[in-house]
Amino acid sequence: MLRVEELTKTFGKMTALDRCSLRVERGSITGIIGPNGSGKSTLFNLISGILPATSGQIYLEIDDSRAVVLNRKAPYQIARLGVGRTFQLNRVFKRLTALENLMAVKFDRSRALELLEFVGLSSLKELPAGNLSIGQQRLLEIARALMLEPQLVLLDEPTAGVNPMMIQKLSEHIARLREQFGVTFLIVEHHMPFLLGLSHHVVVLSAGQKIAEGTPDEIRSNPKVIEAYLGDAT
Repeated sequence: MLRVEELTKTFGKMTALDRCSLRVERGSITGIIGPNGSGKSTLFNLISGILPATSGQIYLEIDDSRAVVLNRKAPYQIARLGVGRTFQLNRVFKRLTALENLMAVKFDRSRALELLEFVGLSSLKELPAGNLSIGQQRLLEIARALMLEPQLVLLDEPTAGVNPMMIQKLSEHIARLREQFGVTFLIVEHHMPFLLGLSHHVVVLSAGQKIAEGTPDEIRSNPKVIEAYLGDAT
């Protein structure tokens, strides 16, 4: 459903992403891993339209017969095409209630209540988002990203700052969203047990380049990946 071809992003003389290519299959959970500075967040910013690519192409498959080029489209246009996004740092509207956070995206109370119920936050719908735990705010952000009924959701380090019990809940909710709503996920994450236990396919970046890809088992045993990033992380 997503095809990235030879994608490059430079900032002056620095190359943040270097001719990166990858595919995300419809209905899958694809993980992106790599050390800090490997280009993971840059990749997300290019796909979601926050940054323009220096070169390369990004294609989103709308249906079996049509794909659109995302390059040079504004973030709101990409969102309307069916791409949702969360960020590494929580970006909830802290003074708004959990329900208002969702309705700020689209004025559809029924869908907002349905999504809050789905992520286990319905009992907290009238609570200011700033009063929620970090893990609950992560769930709220995922629910908010789903308000426009996206086909593809980009999750940027969803477990950052989340306690271990909530990490398990996050994993369960993501798996259920894929199974029940057919949502496709592309996830950047440093928590290896979480990501490798959830993903169908994993792409590894290092210094802006793709150095490996494969199933979680293939990635765990890849000597190049172990040397560049994993070590004893798994």
